[in-house]
Amino acid sequence: MKDTIFLLVGGLGLFLFGMREMSDGLRRAAGGRLEHILGLLTRTLWVAVFVGAAVTCLIQSSSATTVMIIGFVNARLLGLRQAIGAIMGANIGTTITAWLVATGLAVSAMKITLYSLPMIGIGFLCNAAVRSRTIRLAGQVVLGLGLLFLGLSFMTQAFEPMAKSQATREMFARLGRNPMLGILVGMAITALVQSSSATIAIFQALAVSGIIGLEEAIPLMLGAEMGTCVTAMLASIGTNRNARRAAIAHLLFNTFGVLWALPLVYLGWYPRIIDALVPGAPASHAAFHIAAAHSLFKVVNTVLFAPCVGLLERAAVALAGGKGKEDDGEPHYLEPHLLVTPSAALEGARREIIRMLQMARSGVTMATNAFFNADRRQLRSVMRGEENVDRLQRQITEYLVEISRGNLEPEESRAFPVLVHTVNDIERVSDHAENIAELAERRIDSKLTFSSQATGELMAMWRELSAMINDTLEGLRGNAEAAARRALKREERINQLETSYRLSHAQRLTEGACQVAAGLVFLELVANFEKIADHLTNINQALLGSFQWGEPVHTS
Repeated sequence: MKDTIFLLVGGLGLFLFGMREMSDGLRRAAGGRLEHILGLLTRTLWVAVFVGAAVTCLIQSSSATTVMIIGFVNARLLGLRQAIGAIMGANIGTTITAWLVATGLAVSAMKITLYSLPMIGIGFLCNAAVRSRTIRLAGQVVLGLGLLFLGLSFMTQAFEPMAKSQATREMFARLGRNPMLGILVGMAITALVQSSSATIAIFQALAVSGIIGLEEAIPLMLGAEMGTCVTAMLASIGTNRNARRAAIAHLLFNTFGVLWALPLVYLGWYPRIIDALVPGAPASHAAFHIAAAHSLFKVVNTVLFAPCVGLLERAAVALAGGKGKEDDGEPHYLEPHLLVTPSAALEGARREIIRMLQMARSGVTMATNAFFNADRRQLRSVMRGEENVDRLQRQITEYLVEISRGNLEPEESRAFPVLVHTVNDIERVSDHAENIAELAERRIDSKLTFSSQATGELMAMWRELSAMINDTLEGLRGNAEAAARRALKREERINQLETSYRLSHAQRLTEGACQVAAGLVFLELVANFEKIADHLTNINQALLGSFQWGEPVHTS
């Protein structure tokens, strides 16, 4: 039993490590082209299916492709419908691994280790000793493939003693008599190892060893399809709503697929169909039978549900929180049709800039509250908000560039560069929100405490800065002169507070009333507050100059 466990665990580890090395080598060899193809070619559903399948065939990991797709949806490079199509294609593309494993098992009689060991040696030498990037990556792929085959060999050896046990045979025979139990077992194993390809390989090794037949393998395979959704669901944590919808669509797609396959399993038709597709004695073709069952499920599932992608989309939308639009950095006022009327387009850009500053204010407020309350629950929202502000900066700037290509009045021409600089200053404010969030995390992780005097100073500075942000917003909304002058007076006050607080902090350090680590965090927070005020000052000086950009105040 000990030898069996050691061989199985070690073989599975080698298999997964080899698959990762091979996948990474293929992905690095392709460079950014895979992402580019996935982002640009998934314009229609069937193209999305094809691209998803092709990319997965290349990188040998449907989980990696699915996670990549969710990332594209989160970055708004893919729509939900195209993402669902690409995920369907990824499911088809991953079946090539099962055929690769079946081929490896087919030559096991010729001692696969005799081939895998030279592959590992040659692959390592090419990867470690050759300067050519192409050869190094090819060596990594060969190394990964050799490790994969070696791990497969060890897993097969681990199952050989089990094949002689009648109790083991009877235990697995129950899976054939109770398909739902088989599905649960397959789901649990895949959720544990985080790779449906590895799970299918285990089942193929069991089949080659004679422990399970096709009747037992099919329910296990269906369970693996359910379990593989765990990776996508985990990848969707912390993403926007559309990315979560893509992960849910993946889960629904596989779940509905298992539901249509179950009657065929219970009636005994599924194994007979596979026997007809892959003729030959089950013992000698067991791994190929499982690969065929795997491919048949994926292809038929895609053919059945691709025409129903609209239903999947609507179901995912409902399950991910309804049709409400979250504030995810998409512009609200940058209407392309207004570009023919520059004055109206500039007004839309101004409104979007106000909204951008509101998002930055929200980020700074959440980060500061997380710092004062030592509460990390809002930190993820801060990071996501900073990404949204970055995205909005790019979109507003591109829109302003489009406006500048039109026929602008002199006043509009003067406003244009100021608006661009204002957008950049707001983005820097959001960057400092991220800095403050990192300080909050450092305080929480290190359990830093501050004296009542230090806490009072930080709160006083934050109240002044918060009021300055509100004044800046009021100035952008239209009451420019009065609000901007108030904001600039607050900036003077913040500079005075910074100087005063640095002196008082030095005094506390001298008296031993302050921890050194806490003191460093105190100084960094004060510096971030002061830098945010500098960027707000730039905006308010522009407002007072009737949007004529003058000498910038402090930039950082």
